[in-house]
Amino acid sequence: MSQVLPTDAASALLVGRAWLPGAIAGPALVGVRGDDLVDLTHALPTLAHLLTKPDPSAAATVAIAGAPVVGSVAAVIANSLAATRDASVPHLLAPSDLQPVKASGVTFVASLLERVIEEQARGDLARAAQIRAEVTGLIGDDLAKVKPGSPQAAELKALLIAKGAWSQYLEVGIGPDAEIFTKCPPLAAVGLGAEIGVLASSHWNNPEPEVVLVIAPDGRVVGATLGNDVNLRDVEGRSALLLGKAKDNNASCALGPFIRLFDAGFGIDDLRAADLAMRVDGPDGFVLDGASSLKRISRDPLDLAAQCLSATHQYPDGVLLFLGTMFAPTKDRDAPGKGFTHHLGDVVTITTPALGTLINRVTHCHLAPPWTYGLKDLFAHLAARGVRA
Repeated sequence: MSQVLPTDAASALLVGRAWLPGAIAGPALVGVRGDDLVDLTHALPTLAHLLTKPDPSAAATVAIAGAPVVGSVAAVIANSLAATRDASVPHLLAPSDLQPVKASGVTFVASLLERVIEEQARGDLARAAQIRAEVTGLIGDDLAKVKPGSPQAAELKALLIAKGAWSQYLEVGIGPDAEIFTKCPPLAAVGLGAEIGVLASSHWNNPEPEVVLVIAPDGRVVGATLGNDVNLRDVEGRSALLLGKAKDNNASCALGPFIRLFDAGFGIDDLRAADLAMRVDGPDGFVLDGASSLKRISRDPLDLAAQCLSATHQYPDGVLLFLGTMFAPTKDRDAPGKGFTHHLGDVVTITTPALGTLINRVTHCHLAPPWTYGLKDLFAHLAARGVRA
């Protein structure tokens, strides 16, 4: 349990979702109270109900204090991570329900560089190293030093255009408008221990460890969780118009283990200083370690949140937003010069002390459990439990 929860879990305000067994089996909003997982359904039927509260952290604190226990946190985490889950014990789900999941792209120089490579190489791994060296020589190695939309960024844009190196990815990397795209619709994400999917047709792909903001309908950032924004590099590299195919597939978005709500002990400045570690353990014995630090992000998290949810684009049930990653693996796996790509059975572990650890095993999208539980199923389940949503 200690490996999955935040290092200061005893003082963290944690909520999430779990599948509860029993006569009326189904999902529930849950919270952590000491060693226990508690059911918040009757006080807060969905995460959307929590996000619309004037003070979500206060509302969650009150609800957790009076909620019934559904099991020990340790047992639920163990069952979530088990190769074969015990149907009589709850397991964790992605900690979102009615919220669309959005994502920011090209917010770190590493991801910017790799997107330019994908675009220019068009899936040809042999050209990647050459393009990487050329573009790095022009833009440097720290995009955080260039404020997007600034006069300095405009000068850099003019230089890159003059050298024939401009790209649509550079436009969203240093231009005034961030790239914000839809990662997955409500209820489509998977949680701790679930299989995470890549298309069988993709032969160049990687995990993307990220911090994910939890944003209330009025635009306030009220918490955060971890996420894996799986990327199919060869698919997106063929055309940016294939972004949906590269990003939104069955089991292609993982979130969890819990949402940590902002309170007196944890806030946006803690996220700005967050360092993420990621490890891939392959069934072939291959190990990949990587790191990502929000200190090097090019756009402030609150700016990204404001570009996602604003007066021109509302989310009445709230929204979750991936902040982007600086992790773009280039370590050779199958052959020299071929770079990294997933194998079936890879175990991806993403961790940061304040948010805990998210663990998932890689499979092909068509082999992962299909997404069958939708909004009408959730509403029917709440009605069966006697909850007036």
